[in-house]
Amino acid sequence: MHDVTHDNVRALFYHGRAERKWSTNTFVVFHKSLRVFFRWCVEQHYLPSNPLDDIEKPKIEQKLPIRLTKQDALRLLEIVYNHPYHSRFIRARNHAIFATFIHAGLRRSELVHLNYSDVDLENMSIFVKQGKGGKDRLIPISLVLAESLERYIAERRKKNKTCPEFFASARQNAGFTLEGLKHLVEEVCKVGNLKFSVHKLRHTFATLMIEGGCDIYSLSKMMGHSDIKTTTIYLSASIEHLRSQIMKHPLNN
Repeated sequence: MHDVTHDNVRALFYHGRAERKWSTNTFVVFHKSLRVFFRWCVEQHYLPSNPLDDIEKPKIEQKLPIRLTKQDALRLLEIVYNHPYHSRFIRARNHAIFATFIHAGLRRSELVHLNYSDVDLENMSIFVKQGKGGKDRLIPISLVLAESLERYIAERRKKNKTCPEFFASARQNAGFTLEGLKHLVEEVCKVGNLKFSVHKLRHTFATLMIEGGCDIYSLSKMMGHSDIKTTTIYLSASIEHLRSQIMKHPLNN
């Protein structure tokens, strides 16, 4: 432990940041891990003090979420619907999956674990049971999404799919899987010459909602965020929202 001095530890972090080009996240991970270890060393009297006490952590950059534009989102839904599938069921299901991501902002695990009873078209709502953080939430269904879901439900009934999961496998009477969703996204990215992930579609939903005039509190509830601060980043991501706000400057009148 003789080599563990304040100067040596500071030199380690300087070398990592300046020479090895550590990202801010990497710096923070090393800092947190070693801080816990050095705290234990102090408690066990191996060190007189924690060498990290006077080393400042950089602030983690708050990057804007990557999302699809409105035009790309519409193009994605068009490609998914018009793709030459082997059956009407697959066409309706795939379109309903991407429509749910774009119009309701579900996480991929939430969509895969959605039960048939969780989708209430009569009351126009989706019940997300035990989402991230073990929280339940209700998401309203728009008319556009309802149309896609109704089309899928009709084809699902024709195929006699009786599994409890809402989105069913094409080959079996069982729920659509995360692996199946992964392959579906890869296929759509390939045929549509698009680059996106399911999480990017969630960002797309949130940003489009802000651009459409949704208030931040309601969006936070629909997204299932524990802290409304997490939702406020979409205010910065939406140039349309910022443009509408700048027009409120009194000298613009």
